[in-house]
Amino acid sequence: MSPEAALGQLESLGNAQKAGEMAAYHKAARRYLGVSNPQIDDAVKGWRAALSVEERVALADALWASDVHEARVAAAKLLTQARLRPDEGAWDVIKGWVPEFDAWAVADHAAIAGQKRLVAVPARLDEVEGWTTSEHMWTRRAALVMTLPWAKMNTPKPAELEARERILGWAAAYVEDRQWFIQKAVAWWLRDLSKRAPERVAAFLNEHGDAMKPFARKEASKYLTNSVSD
Repeated sequence: MSPEAALGQLESLGNAQKAGEMAAYHKAARRYLGVSNPQIDDAVKGWRAALSVEERVALADALWASDVHEARVAAAKLLTQARLRPDEGAWDVIKGWVPEFDAWAVADHAAIAGQKRLVAVPARLDEVEGWTTSEHMWTRRAALVMTLPWAKMNTPKPAELEARERILGWAAAYVEDRQWFIQKAVAWWLRDLSKRAPERVAAFLNEHGDAMKPFARKEASKYLTNSVSD
């Protein structure tokens, strides 16, 4: 499957009216085809079955480089797999995409692929920590979105608890950031964690909540009991 053939397959599924609607909604200046996520899923499923890991990585990178919305979504989906061996090439490609993030939808698809690679090799958190001080807002945001699995662990082991605290430290450093998407990412992380460790989220909010935007604090405390969130 060549990049040209893969993009051609996506183009054949396009819908001009929907493409216009998507461009207006996402507000990122790139080409839109008007292809739905289920259609992209079906295409990617076929490509994944026919390609080796190395071929998938190469195709994903080429599709991303096309700067077509659906091709970038497909690129991320190609690399969204828990068991991917070897995965160093996939991780390098995903890292290379991060500085190009410019809109939430594509960034979130790529972040899901990144989550799988971080869980597979938690030592990669050392690299992600460097993103937290980037001048690029979407890179800073990616540090939290890609580490969401640590907010969702029901029975974390000691090393996972240590990683969770490390990431909460990043979130604490973000609360002074007035960017809406950064505040939203902090709230997202805390909200997910509150389902498993409400007391830890309550402690975070007691210490840092006043510096958060009101909407973010409200979202972060969504699943806390009134007595805890107060």
